[in-house]
Amino acid sequence: MKTILASLLLLVTLPVTVPAADKNTESELTVHLQMRPRAEYRNGALAPHSSTDQAAAFINNRTRLTLSYQTQGLSMGLALQNAGVWGQDVQVSRNPNTNVYEAWAQLTSPGGWFLKAGRQVLAYDDERILGALDWNPAGRSHDLLKGGFEDKTHKLHLALAYNQNTEKVIGGTYYATAQPYKTMQMLWYQYNGSPVIKPSFLLMNLGIEIGSAVTGRSEVAAMQTIGTHWVTQPTDHLGVNLSAYYQLGKTRTNATIEAWMMALQANLAIGRKWTATAGTDFLSGEETINNNATYNAFNPLYGTHHKFYGAMDYFYASAFRANLNPGLWDSYAGLTHQASKNLTLSAKYHYFAITSDINDNGRVLKRGLGSEIDLQFDWTIRKEVRLSGGYSTMLGSASMDIVKGPSHTVWQDWGWISINFNPRILSLKH
Repeated sequence: MKTILASLLLLVTLPVTVPAADKNTESELTVHLQMRPRAEYRNGALAPHSSTDQAAAFINNRTRLTLSYQTQGLSMGLALQNAGVWGQDVQVSRNPNTNVYEAWAQLTSPGGWFLKAGRQVLAYDDERILGALDWNPAGRSHDLLKGGFEDKTHKLHLALAYNQNTEKVIGGTYYATAQPYKTMQMLWYQYNGSPVIKPSFLLMNLGIEIGSAVTGRSEVAAMQTIGTHWVTQPTDHLGVNLSAYYQLGKTRTNATIEAWMMALQANLAIGRKWTATAGTDFLSGEETINNNATYNAFNPLYGTHHKFYGAMDYFYASAFRANLNPGLWDSYAGLTHQASKNLTLSAKYHYFAITSDINDNGRVLKRGLGSEIDLQFDWTIRKEVRLSGGYSTMLGSASMDIVKGPSHTVWQDWGWISINFNPRILSLKH
């Protein structure tokens, strides 16, 4: 609690001095309306299906209304959305099903300092640890206070969150988690002073509630994530990205955490219309052969997991089987082709393996899990309308049956098509 109070004091005392608006100050109100239906055919998405399982099909949808207001030293945002599946609601219903995705206000000083409070998206670097989760119809946002400094060379952000379920009068501070954490303190810095390299650094502390709902006694297990993300451009045609993170602290069961991950990606432009991509991600796992005193499975937390580890979302976007956390080694290569000004085609191949020793009836499970092939197209019909679609298949091994479920001998595939309408429907200046 002392750490939280000290951090709050630091934020509210940031030198955010906002000049008073005058007659010549221009204000702007913009309104965007997004509708994004997506049809999916699932015949082995998220986890392998068995020979007796039938394929699933549905259409999910996001409808999001976003209002943005900006004037000198002040900006505000409000996003209301409805996310769900076509047909899930009755035609005549009094039950509200629209929620607030974002609602925030920000003060900014001419010197670059800012203070932002409310429900907001946290999306940093390549969104591996903190991301908007845009693939999911609901997305992801956080209730928090964020402050910091930004100019052309430096960006420094400090975010603080403290969550509760209700306005309690008595009963302690136990938090029955609607959010996955009770408290968060996050510090992020990025350097933009070089045209060749852009490094950033992240330090985040999460407080996970492990107290008693019966007595109201609150107890927090603290987990820290420390890491860095580097974007480099050695030549006009070659880009290299590197990420490395380490986790420590305590789990919900009071085990000591020692986990890590690394990721390396290279992108090579071939002419004007082709781009080749290759990379590897390694996330440490928790073995079941030996009972270690430490917990070694890395948790990518609140990132946009669909962006990584294969489009079929077998890993981290969905859980492993039977409380396993064996880690993941994802090696991949892909090609992107700019077929025309408005059409992009891409193909990617993944090979997956676990990174820890898992018990398989007294033997060590073979680590290879199999391969995934992802195909996708993106067609910009007009500025506000984009049509996208894809097809993927998973060619799993026998080890996949142990860590994700049966059956690797059955054909696993997934297809989808989505159209995204996202026009600006109103813009007022005065």
